Amino acid sequence: MANPIMRGPRRGPMGRGPGEKAKDFKGATRRLFGELKDFRILIIISLILAAIGAILSIIAPNKLSEMTDVISQGLFMEMDIDRIKRIALYLASLYIASAIFTLIQSILMTDVSNRFAKQLRTRISKKINNLPLRYFDKHSTGDILSRVTNDVDTIAQTMNQSLGTLVTSITLFSGAVIMMFYTNWIMAFTAIGASLLGFIFMFLILGRSQKYFVARQEELGNLNGHIEEIYSGLNVVKVYNGKKEADRKFDEFNKRVYEANRKSQFLSGLMQPIMGFIGNFGYVAVCIVGALLTMNNVISFGVIVAFIIYVRLFTNPLSQIAQAMTSLQSTAAASERVFEFLDEREMTNQDRVTKRLDKSKVKGKIEFKNIVFQYDNNDKPTIKNFSAVAKPGQKIAIVGPTGAGKTTLVNLLMKFYELDSGEIKIDGVSTSELTRENIHELFTMVLQDTWLFEGTVKENIIYNSSNVTDEKVKEVCKIVGLDHFIRTLPKGYDTKISENDSVSAGQRQLLTIARGMIQNAPFLILDEATSNVDTRTEELVQKAMDKLTEGKTSFIIAHRLSTIKNADLILVIGNGNIVEQGNHEELMEKNGVYAELYNSQFEL
Repeated sequence: MANPIMRGPRRGPMGRGPGEKAKDFKGATRRLFGELKDFRILIIISLILAAIGAILSIIAPNKLSEMTDVISQGLFMEMDIDRIKRIALYLASLYIASAIFTLIQSILMTDVSNRFAKQLRTRISKKINNLPLRYFDKHSTGDILSRVTNDVDTIAQTMNQSLGTLVTSITLFSGAVIMMFYTNWIMAFTAIGASLLGFIFMFLILGRSQKYFVARQEELGNLNGHIEEIYSGLNVVKVYNGKKEADRKFDEFNKRVYEANRKSQFLSGLMQPIMGFIGNFGYVAVCIVGALLTMNNVISFGVIVAFIIYVRLFTNPLSQIAQAMTSLQSTAAASERVFEFLDEREMTNQDRVTKRLDKSKVKGKIEFKNIVFQYDNNDKPTIKNFSAVAKPGQKIAIVGPTGAGKTTLVNLLMKFYELDSGEIKIDGVSTSELTRENIHELFTMVLQDTWLFEGTVKENIIYNSSNVTDEKVKEVCKIVGLDHFIRTLPKGYDTKISENDSVSAGQRQLLTIARGMIQNAPFLILDEATSNVDTRTEELVQKAMDKLTEGKTSFIIAHRLSTIKNADLILVIGNGNIVEQGNHEELMEKNGVYAELYNSQFEL
């Protein structure tokens, strides 16, 4: 999506307390698995392999019990070495096969998780281009970045680490229960009874900790939003000695993240020691009951050894299931934020928009007819029943006090926002019948806010324009007054620069002006394009702008009224509508709002 001249009212990151916004853990989990439909076959294969690996591990203790009994008998009679070897080889084969299946499962899930994360990032990138500016007016950039990075990474890590673990653990748990009852029901009830307490604690902790995992993801987004906001305006923070206030807010957001992390990790951290204690308690119970049963010749000594392993296979999965559920809670919170973003209402669909204006054939007339626009968080319309006509080739200046609606008017013209009512026509064709892309290619925009990307000087100037010769680039730079500066750079036009390089504000502005001149479009929008250059450079740029505007319908948002004295039509905007219009001489004769604004700039 093309960059707007300026956004409407923007809200900073707002923190929420835990549980303030109801979250649907089950719904988010169902949605997540539904989104994985393209990877279902690989996931099913991976989970089957995990289950097979777990089953092989479950079979092993029964054979180990048999080996223990053979060794025990050999202590009192001849040792059956051949049988012990056969059992040992069988056990080794089981454990090796189990390890191979688990390894393949891990590789498959790593591939699936990374591909799914890549797919999510691609969808988010496309979504950003389809969202209206109204969304960005309400959400901080840092929060959106957090959804793209932190939340997507959380989902990918959980899929990679927790899904296979969950299936393996459930299989081990179920298989251990079956094998315990198959071996001896008394010992089985002993082991399960000793571990029953772990179940109760696990579900109690899971129920209490979910809201803190949700809060952690939200507060992390708020913190990122604050950091992005402060560091993007770091010079202003320093100039106004705002460091203490910035640090105070950072500490506040950081404390919220800390508290959400502390509570969620504390509760989830309880699971491991509790399950460890339950497991050890199970070992003791099995040994005591097993010893009594062995003394009464109910079971052999090998059964006790087998049950000690079964208790481990029974209690460890409980701990792993608890950890996997903890990870799934984080994933549910992260996926809700990602899917909430993906489900946001997009700009109106353009599939049925078939009309197209060829920029080489556009005459240049623009008509505003009774347009009305209101920001979502404003009580009153910003633009109220605005009507005006720009004739082909005219230079239209838009002036007025701050907040009058000058920039909003141009944003509506560029279709960055949808009109609430009214109509804008370009050569008699309503903008509602033209695609946004078609409208954007009809306009050249030179904005007050400069933007450079990492690349060469030439690449920055010819951005997204094709078939531009080096001679054309140099010609434009000479007109703007950039050629001398560029030739002083180490590699001239092939010197790499970026937004972070030490290029002065005036030089950045000149580079963006040159970029605008390269694009040959029938309409031109200038948003105080000379505001960052000195008086001498401004005169040079003004001449370049006069040449650039020849034969083009131009809209100039100006605060320095001396720069628009030669405009064909000046629209004075106040409270979202035209309060005066005419050329400079006519408006000065009226001695009204424009004359007052103009004269105020020369008062001492």
